[in-house]
Amino acid sequence: MPFQGSPCSVRVDTGFLESQHALQGRADESSRCKDTKVPINWHRGQAGSCRNNEGGLTAGVVSLSKVPLLFLLLYVFICSLDVLSSAFQLAGGKVAGDIFKDNAILSNPVEGLVVGILVTVLVQSSSTSTSIVVSLVSSGLLQVQAAIPIIMGSNIGTSVTNTIVALMQAGEREEFKRAFAGGTVHDCFNWLTVLVLLPLEVASGLVRRVSHAAVTSLHLQSGHEAPELLKVITEPFTKIIIQLDKSVITGLAMGDEQMRNKSLVKVWCLSNSHTIASNISSFGITDSPAENVTHHEKCKHLFVDSSLSDLSVGLILLAASLLVLCSCLVLLVKLLNSLLKGQVAKVIQKVINTDFPWPFGWLAGYLAILVGAGMTFVVQSSSVFTSAITPLIGLGVISLERAYPLTLGSNIGTTTTAILAALASPGDKLAAALQVALCHFFFNVLGILLWYPVPFTRLPVRMARFLGAQTATYRWFAVLYLLLCFLLLPSLVLGLSMAGWRVMVATGVPFVAVTLFVAVVNVLQVRRPQCLPARLRTWAFLPAWMRSLQPLDAAITKATLSCTRSTSQGQAHGLPQATGKLPAAQRQAEGLIESPAVTPDSHFNNHMTEDGRSTRL
Repeated sequence: MPFQGSPCSVRVDTGFLESQHALQGRADESSRCKDTKVPINWHRGQAGSCRNNEGGLTAGVVSLSKVPLLFLLLYVFICSLDVLSSAFQLAGGKVAGDIFKDNAILSNPVEGLVVGILVTVLVQSSSTSTSIVVSLVSSGLLQVQAAIPIIMGSNIGTSVTNTIVALMQAGEREEFKRAFAGGTVHDCFNWLTVLVLLPLEVASGLVRRVSHAAVTSLHLQSGHEAPELLKVITEPFTKIIIQLDKSVITGLAMGDEQMRNKSLVKVWCLSNSHTIASNISSFGITDSPAENVTHHEKCKHLFVDSSLSDLSVGLILLAASLLVLCSCLVLLVKLLNSLLKGQVAKVIQKVINTDFPWPFGWLAGYLAILVGAGMTFVVQSSSVFTSAITPLIGLGVISLERAYPLTLGSNIGTTTTAILAALASPGDKLAAALQVALCHFFFNVLGILLWYPVPFTRLPVRMARFLGAQTATYRWFAVLYLLLCFLLLPSLVLGLSMAGWRVMVATGVPFVAVTLFVAVVNVLQVRRPQCLPARLRTWAFLPAWMRSLQPLDAAITKATLSCTRSTSQGQAHGLPQATGKLPAAQRQAEGLIESPAVTPDSHFNNHMTEDGRSTRL
């Protein structure tokens, strides 16, 4: 403060006084400063450095304590995926078995493909649908030629899980854009591979011939059961919640009507079995043969004594598992955000996404394929692996270009588990079971050869990035994509194929021709616009609803706005109004709702112009 009465105002440094008091109160520091003239601020810097050291130590301890929490959340996340699969099987398992029972449908390649997609989406497990197909082939109810399209369809259906997981990051626009692109790159690869290999398989039987040659060239014997690596850790927890009798689905698929009235919820579990020796009389004659006696005990899970139907139990588990899955995913993202920041994130990104030095840069992608295959073999589920890396893609830790080969390796890894399971089949069923498993393997290998070695052919990456950009602009597009690709489009194709090949050809040929024409024109518009007529150099001559999602977005926005207004009016019903005008806060909220992106957090991505209109940043 300035001294009164002085000709000039002199301001005393309060920090100086505080430091002097501190020096007088500390004998060691005062004695240290007797002989040497040290700036007073030096002592403040010493205290600050001590506080910084203590703060850094505390931050390190906190970060280390987050690591066990991270593994715990990952464990619960994987267990919730397992329970989610069980819930889908309870809700739609018998329907899936009935679908597989109709061999007339499965004999059509297109219908078999759609059945594989729908059944895998219903049971949320490609392993379950593949095991049903293996049982049908080994029992002679289904030919290998008809099983191959179902295997292709199951490959598509299993990719819906990581796409659903990507929806959990819709709160942040850029994270959602990256996560949805990382989730859909698996879908794009599977769809493109099917579009190429299914017609080729129908025309030449390529996959069937290659798998048959591999089986006949190997002299294999029936082995032990496939190893269960991750299930050793997760089953103690998931078995407490629910246990299923999957033989019911397989029995329905094979036409056993006795299984129709049997519940999928397992009640009796196998305990142990032993052999009772035969009784031998005094004359050395056997009175009764030896018998194998098996003791069963009641299973111990939450629904063992429940009187609820399979559908009711499935819906309860579906709601609970989705709630736990979403909660774990949100907490995982927040925890990873706190751990992977600053220099740590830069180091991890550099290690994961950096290529090898020239001329070996191309080896990094193939090493990622091997890593993806190995990790999927460990967790025994491609859905678990791809769902686990989707949040990392959203956070930017793993780039889309690196996530693509990891996903391809995951496709290979899940087939090795099926091969090991097929090797455990009895001797008379070994060849058929192994051929079906190898069809799955060669399908993915041929897909990798089509869409990875040459950088120009990596169309799934460009398609996934386009889908991610669309979801960043229109949040509702993600839900529309899921419904269209995994439910509406397969159901429409199934209906057209069941109507007859004439209807299928009359509808499919024009659709494919228009799609190819639009794709070619789009490429020429970007690369060689001079080769096109002036009218086709842009799509401006088409109506807005044919060339943009903006009209649909406006309709959804209007519907959402009307629902919001009706809700707010219903809540305010009966309250006195001082004026006929809306409050300023409500007018501002409605102005924000009218922005193009129909999301609650779009407020942060909009600003008001001088004329009062809302524009997107």
